[in-house]
Amino acid sequence: MNFDKIMEHNLPANYVLDISPTEFEKLVKDFLSEAGKTLPSFEVHHNVKEKAHDGTYQIDVKATFDIFGGSNIVVLVECKKYNAPVKREKVEILFSRLLSIGAHKGIIFSTSGFQQGAIEFAAKHGIALIRLREGRFSYETRSLDRVVVEIPAWADLPKYDGVYIHDIEENKCSISNLSTGHLSSLSDFIYN
Repeated sequence: MNFDKIMEHNLPANYVLDISPTEFEKLVKDFLSEAGKTLPSFEVHHNVKEKAHDGTYQIDVKATFDIFGGSNIVVLVECKKYNAPVKREKVEILFSRLLSIGAHKGIIFSTSGFQQGAIEFAAKHGIALIRLREGRFSYETRSLDRVVVEIPAWADLPKYDGVYIHDIEENKCSISNLSTGHLSSLSDFIYN
């Protein structure tokens, strides 16, 4: 199954989110802060320098929390503001950083989606992939025609949301829309 096309559902061809890199990273930090607010000792930091045995790494967003009375869990998050889908090698680099730093979880947020190879590698290595987009693209209607519908005022859509593809198997997957107040699938990934 071509999972990269799933993340592009309902988006115009060659859509790239117009957001500054710093605003993007801070928005991701806010998503993580909300997703982990019920976890013990949960902390989120932006633009962190992490020392490892093989060098020092710049991490866009780092989250930590405690489980089992004191075991510290580390989540590394990379934010990719690209004009083209993220390639597999970028996911491999995050995986390598997880190993070097001794982190437990990895997440990549992208403004432009992910190539099929990136999705497959992430699924095999437990890395979450989330495409950030304007919230207006989460509004859908049923129609035989692909007619552009004006979004009603009562829809109260978020400015931004994320498309999270997870539980990937050979011919199926789950898709979750992430937005402020609706981050339970991201919380599940972080905690489980």
